[in-house]
Amino acid sequence: MDERKRESIVAYLRRRMAEYEIKPEDIATSIAADQERLRAVRFRDASGNTWDGKGAPPQWVVKAISAGQSLEHFAIDPAPTRDPGKCTGADWCNDPFAGTRLATIKTEGVGAA
Repeated sequence: MDERKRESIVAYLRRRMAEYEIKPEDIATSIAADQERLRAVRFRDASGNTWDGKGAPPQWVVKAISAGQSLEHFAIDPAPTRDPGKCTGADWCNDPFAGTRLATIKTEGVGAA
C-alpha cells in the first residue's frame, strides 16, 4: 500500500473515532477481550459459530447432535501434540507409487547446478 493511501485511511479512521468518541484504549480493550474470548473457545462449526463448552449448548450444537454429529467433531485442538521422534512429512504408508518404478528412480544430478 502506498503512503498516501495509508495516510488517507488513518485520517478517515481518526475522524470516525472522534465522531463516535472512541479512544485508542477502547480499541485495545476490545481487541484484548476478543482474543480472550477466542482463547476460551472449545468448539467451532464450519459457519464460524463457537461455544466454550460451558452452560447450555447453543442451538447450532443442539441441531448438529440431533442430526447425529458428535460433539468431538467440532472440538478445536489448541496445540496438536506431535511425537518429536516421528517424522510428520510424507505419509509413506499411503504412497501411491510405493513398489513401482517411480518409487525407485534415482534423481542424481537433477536440479544440480
